[in-house]
Amino acid sequence: MRTKGLRGALAADTALGAGNVLARVLAHGADPTGPGLTFDTPVDGHPAERPLTLGQLDERVAARAAWLHRRGVRPRDPIAVWATGAADMVLSFLALTRLGAIPALMNGKLRPEIAAEYIRRLRAAGVLADAAHTEALAGHDLGAPLLGQPAEAGAGDPADAPPHYRHHDEDPIVITHTSGTTGVPKAVLHSHASLFAATRHLLSMPQAQGTSRILNALPAPHTATVLMVNQALGNRAEMLLLSEQGGERVLDAIQRWRPDGVFGFSVTWAELARFDLSGYDLDSVRLWFNTGDCSHEPHVRRLVAVGSRDTVTREGVVRVRGSVFIDGLGSSEMGHSMFHITHTADTDRYGRCVGRPYRFTRVAVLDLDGNELPPGEVGWLGIDSPSLFRGYWNDSVTTYRSRLRGWYLTGDLVYADAEGRYYHLDRAVDSVELADGRRFFTALSEERILAACPDVTDCTVVIVKQDDGTVVTDVLLELAAGADPGTDRTGSVRAALGADVGATLRRVVPVASADIPVTVTGKVRKVALRERYLTESPS
Repeated sequence: MRTKGLRGALAADTALGAGNVLARVLAHGADPTGPGLTFDTPVDGHPAERPLTLGQLDERVAARAAWLHRRGVRPRDPIAVWATGAADMVLSFLALTRLGAIPALMNGKLRPEIAAEYIRRLRAAGVLADAAHTEALAGHDLGAPLLGQPAEAGAGDPADAPPHYRHHDEDPIVITHTSGTTGVPKAVLHSHASLFAATRHLLSMPQAQGTSRILNALPAPHTATVLMVNQALGNRAEMLLLSEQGGERVLDAIQRWRPDGVFGFSVTWAELARFDLSGYDLDSVRLWFNTGDCSHEPHVRRLVAVGSRDTVTREGVVRVRGSVFIDGLGSSEMGHSMFHITHTADTDRYGRCVGRPYRFTRVAVLDLDGNELPPGEVGWLGIDSPSLFRGYWNDSVTTYRSRLRGWYLTGDLVYADAEGRYYHLDRAVDSVELADGRRFFTALSEERILAACPDVTDCTVVIVKQDDGTVVTDVLLELAAGADPGTDRTGSVRAALGADVGATLRRVVPVASADIPVTVTGKVRKVALRERYLTESPS
């Protein structure tokens, strides 16, 4: 079946969901010799970066399903998967969902004691861990047996795989986890229907340019990678999945593999912006797609200046220099970015604008009582979407605390303008509220500093309310190569912060990126920085 017709058939298929995309794509007549997935590590003797066809992918998944079934894995068994390689994560997800089990995908950078506690809280029926993580778990009480390494499952016989489990819309199909900014991460549960809601919508729309040959630079255990795997299979697109998302690794992969789209988190774009991108061959890239935290203007501008894209002129479709960056705001709980805004070299709507909501969702700006606020007023972001997670696994207290009058509260502070565009100001826990009702925002402050200081590649703002009620602000600057760390940037930073926040500025400190504590997905752990700067005296 031709891809265009296949996408429409998939969008209309009521039996299709996030747990059976591979099977349903084949059932609808997709060519088994067409694109499956490409991994950056070998798979069952198949070389790294050599594409698996759709048929080969199905066979490798069936082999793993047979191996897991032989070891007692059954429908609705939560199985923890802790590994580094993208192939281990994605193939385990596909095999476990084929059995109707519930893969719990864990970031390989978790500390062993955190990982062990997370597995205990899952009440897992078993654990798959690669060699390094099996060793890391030694001596820890997991409350579940180690089943083996994900790669070992490839030794199963595909002919022994049981029939594909028949999913119901509300069947749980994957547990991913949050970044863990304050300790053990929360376990986020998605269903067969919820994690396919956004993909179904996108399959019903014309396929965007930059989505035919995709470099996936998203963390492999994240909800976003599960989404991208299903989108690529449904679009019949080629996709290379990276096991590591550092800036140099991504640039090398772009030059070698020549994707037309690169998908990642804002931390990766910040790393890319540290390089002189004009020295790299990035011409193949038409699209950069961001999800998770929204991105800063200087990072976006550096990316859209390179690459190329098709545009319509009076002479027809022509290829022009410069790429497209689609920004938004998403999280594991949202199931997909809830907003979208498109940037090119010619656009100028920044200031942390995340754009308009996707058509499949409803959003609102709320006060603490759940009342909707008018345009221009800052409040809590509320979401109502079929793509929303189904709750935190084994944690109903936290699940219900995140709901208010039918809305899911994301923990973000936003406002809407009169034209229906939304602006992200900060995570509520990172902002500071004053006695007079004013709020100071760290993310917005970082945006302003980066826009005002061209020799700064990234920055972190820490705003702390002290015991006596006074507020102090520390600014940590990551400087561009060749920038003088001895230059006093206090005046420029204070001016960028504005009068209110600028009046609280205590110090401006050049730092290395390694000095900034981050979560397993690269988010800055501002809670750790606040604790540090509350106890330190100014230098």
